Amino acid sequence: MFRTKSVEQSILDTEEPEHALKKSLSALDLTVFGVGVIIGTGIFVLTGKVAKETAGPATALAFVAAGVVCALAALCYAEFASTVPVAGSAYTFSYASLGELVAWIIGWDLVLEFALGTAVVAVGWSGYVRSLLDNVNWTMPEALSGPDVAEGFGFDLLAFILVLILTAILVVGMKLSARVTAVVVAIKLGVVFIVIIAGLFFVKAENYRPFIPPAEKQPAGSGWDAPLVQLIFGYEPTNFGIMGIFTAASIVFFAFIGFDVVATAAEETKLPQRDMPRGILGSLIICTVLYVVVSIVVTGMQHYSELSVSAPLADAFKATGHPFYAGVISFGAAVGLTTVCMILLLGQTRVFFAMSRDGLLPRFFSKTHPRFRTPYRPTILLGVLIAIIAGFTSIDELATLVNIGTLFAFVVVALGVLVLRRTRPDLPRAFRTPWVPVLPIASVAASGWLMLNLPLETWFRFAVWMALGVLIYFVYGRSHSLLGKKGR
Repeated sequence: MFRTKSVEQSILDTEEPEHALKKSLSALDLTVFGVGVIIGTGIFVLTGKVAKETAGPATALAFVAAGVVCALAALCYAEFASTVPVAGSAYTFSYASLGELVAWIIGWDLVLEFALGTAVVAVGWSGYVRSLLDNVNWTMPEALSGPDVAEGFGFDLLAFILVLILTAILVVGMKLSARVTAVVVAIKLGVVFIVIIAGLFFVKAENYRPFIPPAEKQPAGSGWDAPLVQLIFGYEPTNFGIMGIFTAASIVFFAFIGFDVVATAAEETKLPQRDMPRGILGSLIICTVLYVVVSIVVTGMQHYSELSVSAPLADAFKATGHPFYAGVISFGAAVGLTTVCMILLLGQTRVFFAMSRDGLLPRFFSKTHPRFRTPYRPTILLGVLIAIIAGFTSIDELATLVNIGTLFAFVVVALGVLVLRRTRPDLPRAFRTPWVPVLPIASVAASGWLMLNLPLETWFRFAVWMALGVLIYFVYGRSHSLLGKKGR
C-alpha cells in the first residue's frame, strides 16, 4: 500500500509512444491557464458577499490572507512540478513520496473536485448567458433552462453544450486549448481592468470608514452546519473585526481554486523544470493583486453595508448611475467562465489519465490519440458524463467539497516535499521550496486551519467519498497496479 513509484520511473513512463503526451506549452501558456481558471465568479460575486456579511472593506486583507495560504502551497507545487514533470499533479507527487494508497486517495479526491467544479461552473455560465439573452428579449424555454428555472423537469441545454464543445477542443490538442484560453483570458482581463479604472472615478473615502468594522458575534451553528473548529474547540464565530478577516479568507479561498490545475499540465510543457514554477507562481501573483485591487475599488464605490450579494460589481455601477458597465461585467463573467470550465476539465482528464497509465484505473484510458497526442478516451468519457451532470445539476446543490478537496491536496503536497527531501536528497531540483521544513509545515497548518472552518456536513461527505475510493482501490487498483506487478 505504501510502495512508491520512483521519479525516474514516472518520467520513463511518459516516453512510451502509446502513452506519451505532446509537449507544446510555454511559461506564458501556463500562466494564461492559471489566470484563466482562477479568475471566475469569485472576483465578480464573492467580493461583495464577503464585504457585506463578513469583513467590510477589510475584504482586501482576506484576499491577501487566502493568497498567502495558496502561495505556501504553490511553492511546494512548484518544486514537485519541476522535479517530477509528469501529468497528474498532486496524485503523481504523492506516488513519488508518500506511497500508492495515499496517491490513490488524492487522485480520487481530485477527480471529485474537478468534476464538481466543471459541472458547477458550466451551470453558472449558463445562467449568465441566459441573463444576457434576456437583455435582447430572447428567452430560453423553461424546460431547457435547468432545474433552477423550470417547474418539474428541467435540463440545462446551454451547460450541456458548453461542456461538449470544450471536450472537443481538449481532444484536438493542448495548443489549441491554450490559444482559445489566451483569447478568452484577454477579454476577461480587459473587463476586470475596465472595472478597476472606471470604478476609481466613483470611489469615496468615507466608504472605507471603518476599514475593519467592529466584531459582531454570530449565533453558533449546531449539528451538521457547525464548523468543525467550533465543535472541537468551542470557538465562537464572529463577523467583522480581526477574526472576521480570517473567516472571510476561508470563504474567498474558493476564488483561488484552480492554480493547482497548472501542475497537471507538467508533462505537456516544453521546459517544465523552468516554466512550471513560473506558470504556477506567476498566475497566483497576478490574480491575488487583481482580487485585492477589485475589492478595494468596489468597497470604495459603495458602502459595504449596501453592497449587493448576488452581483456586487454590476450593482455598484448601477448605484452610481452607470448601468452600461453592469452589462460589460455580465459579459466578462460569461466569457470568462468558459476558460474556468475548460481548464478544470483538462485537469481532471490528466489526473484520470495518469492513474490509468499506472494501472490503478483500466489501462484502456491511458492510450493517447495517434494524431493529436492527447488522452482522448478519458477526455471524451468524462466530458460526456460531466455534460450530463451539468444538464441536471441545480446550482443550489453546490457543495464545499471542492474547497475541502483542494485543501486536502495542499496538505498532501506539502508533506510530500518534506518526505522526498529526506528520502531522495540526490534528486536534481530546478526549483527548491525555500525555508524547508518551516514553509511546508506552515502550508499544512494554514490549509488545515481553513479546513477546520468548514462545516461538519462537508467533512462527513468528504469522508464517505474517500471511503468509497479506498474500497475501489482494494477491490481493483491494488491488484492491477503496474508497480505492484513489477515488484512480484
